[in-house]
Amino acid sequence: MGITAIRGFNDILPSEIGKWQFVEKTAREVFEGFGFSEIRIPILERTELFARGIGEATDIVEKEMYTFIDKGGSSLTLRPEATASMARAYLEHQLYTFDPVAKLYCIGPMFRYERPQKGRYRQFYQIDAEVFGVGNPVVDAEVILMLIHFLGKVGLEKLELQINSLGCRDCRPRYREGLKNYLTKKSFQLCEDCQRRLQTNPLRIFDCKVQTCQEAIADAPRVTDFICAECQSHFGKVKEYLSVAGLNYVLNPKMVRGLDYYTRTAFEVVSYDLGAQNAVTGGGRYDNLFQEIGELDVPGIGFAIGMERLISLLPKDKKLEQQLHLFIATPGKGMDEKAYRLANQFHLEGIRAEFDYEGKSLKSQMRRADKLKARYVLILGEEELKKGRAVLRNMWNQSQEEIPIDNLIDVLKRKILNN
Repeated sequence: MGITAIRGFNDILPSEIGKWQFVEKTAREVFEGFGFSEIRIPILERTELFARGIGEATDIVEKEMYTFIDKGGSSLTLRPEATASMARAYLEHQLYTFDPVAKLYCIGPMFRYERPQKGRYRQFYQIDAEVFGVGNPVVDAEVILMLIHFLGKVGLEKLELQINSLGCRDCRPRYREGLKNYLTKKSFQLCEDCQRRLQTNPLRIFDCKVQTCQEAIADAPRVTDFICAECQSHFGKVKEYLSVAGLNYVLNPKMVRGLDYYTRTAFEVVSYDLGAQNAVTGGGRYDNLFQEIGELDVPGIGFAIGMERLISLLPKDKKLEQQLHLFIATPGKGMDEKAYRLANQFHLEGIRAEFDYEGKSLKSQMRRADKLKARYVLILGEEELKKGRAVLRNMWNQSQEEIPIDNLIDVLKRKILNN
């Protein structure tokens, strides 16, 4: 075989694209219904954006970013996530001058250099939704409600919402120090990576799957024991608003975020059908991010959904393949021009149609129509033309009927586009 795709960079083939389009379409409908607008951000950003925004003492920045020096000597990075880029766009284009509140979503590829495995790739796709400019806990609940509603619309069931509070820029450092002191006494149980994290970012140890590390943090201090009265009040309001919205939740005191910009509300949606890696999606509040990258005090909250993971969870019985509406079968010689004219008319009316290019037999054409999973086959031969009628076969139930040739477009539009 010749040139192949780079390891961890996958093609999304036509047989799969229907699922992707369904998820994207549903996301746009749900998010825009909640007042969000789409933003499209560059794939390349200055490395400084992620080093300052995500935090230099994170695995993403230290080990997982695709970073290189361009011909001008600048350090550039393929975006590993979208939140920092969306915040940069908000500041750079001064979106706050139009309205201090911005509800934005983004759909597109992200890049991380990590070991490719099932469901985890070096180029992967995310759906991100972010709200900038609102510190009120009601927006925390609103964002979570939108997420749960979206997951329900794509067909996911048996999900559990887990929430926690991470504290603010004042009380969160106290927790980090308390956690560090606790884990220093258990450092002999930590893996090599977590011994390094203990010095640079101890919160990252909670993400480690090594058994001895999990045992070390089993009785670790809880962040909720360190948060200030203001953060406790904020978290209490979030829980109240979730209850008002009718959302059930589980408190998970071990849920933390290793990224530097996260504060206060954190949440995850998990499925226990997934085994150990059971998180479907997650997010939280990040009131420190804007000061890190732009020196403005702007609160923010949002979430990111990995599309590969989400698509793998879609119900198996959901018919999401792209469907061919119509195959035009034209037995007999000299019919290719007629089929070409008709196909173009159908295309212009939004009917997805195909026809035979090779002058094959009716039997061969019907086999191709079946292979393409065409919903209908329009059989148009010399005898049918003489009678001014065509045969329309429903491939789903194998029924067929004759319809007037003069009225083909209107009849097929009613049958295909209105059903």
